[in-house]
Amino acid sequence: MDYIRLRKNLLSWYQNNKRNLPWRNTKEPYFIWLSEIILQQTRIDQGMPYYLRFAERFPDVFCMAQAEEDEILKMWQGLGYYSRARNMHHTAKQIVNKYNGNFPNNYNSLLALKGIGDYTASLIASVCFNLPYAVLDGNVFRVLSRLFGINHAINTTTGKKIFSRSANTLIEPKNPGDFNQAMMELGALVCLPQVPLCNACPVAEFCYAFKNKMTISFPVKRPKEDLKMRYFNFIMLTADEHLIIQKRLSDDIWKGLYQLPLIEKNSFEKVKSEEFENLISVKLTDFAEVSNTTHLLTHRKLQITFYKAKFKTIIDSLNDNFILIHRNDMNKYALPKPIENFMKDDNFN
Repeated sequence: MDYIRLRKNLLSWYQNNKRNLPWRNTKEPYFIWLSEIILQQTRIDQGMPYYLRFAERFPDVFCMAQAEEDEILKMWQGLGYYSRARNMHHTAKQIVNKYNGNFPNNYNSLLALKGIGDYTASLIASVCFNLPYAVLDGNVFRVLSRLFGINHAINTTTGKKIFSRSANTLIEPKNPGDFNQAMMELGALVCLPQVPLCNACPVAEFCYAFKNKMTISFPVKRPKEDLKMRYFNFIMLTADEHLIIQKRLSDDIWKGLYQLPLIEKNSFEKVKSEEFENLISVKLTDFAEVSNTTHLLTHRKLQITFYKAKFKTIIDSLNDNFILIHRNDMNKYALPKPIENFMKDDNFN
């Protein structure tokens, strides 16, 4: 394979076809890092408003480091994978305290930062510091698998090692940042999953899958394991204009977010009013089940049941991280998506 001509074709195509994205107009590591943390597991059209809000509210790493975690999580609400937001906040403080606000300019130090994996470390190293580290994301896996005809599964340890070797062999050593972004852009705009636009591809002449009419056969993936089921039962407890919420503190999904009082079961079964009364130590009236829904996470499937009830006494202090708030203050708290949706349906009344 003529790597020199392939690189030239790809970089030329990228310069003429790349999307005008705000983080491509800078080599400042903070903004590259911010965009990549937000865009992990997220489409660009969904992540763009978040990026713009975060970049405006926190124009540098010092501003982010000084923020409260609750504010970070509230701004993140709706993106999911909230550990990304917590890790981002932790890393901002680490960069300020350990590196005086400057991102480290070598791959291994970048990789040591919380929430930064091989992909993000490689991107920052290549784009910001011109170091020849190849990035591997879903788009690049697809391009490489078709280009070289790699029939190893991308979601296996062996497969990832093979793809890493191929990517680092292919990368343009003098312009690694643009080359990495060109590979990602090619996968996003041309080398599409189901119907790739091979006639518009600048490297089609080198592509094993195109030449052998096998594009749909790549990439190879090992089947995912069945999702683990969890059964959540939330209750909306109201008294006049107030309701009770609870902050999740354990190392589990949605850590740091606020939720309605929860009872988790081992199977799909009804919860009695007495169970919620014992949980919060209040006497309930008008207890009723109001809705059921499912919510998919990466490795779990949640079966969620919502209940409603009222209580008469406004409580001064509550145990187990329960707090009493006014309904108009709900927008101050970061909520998991299914609870946010439930609240939007005007279930207060």
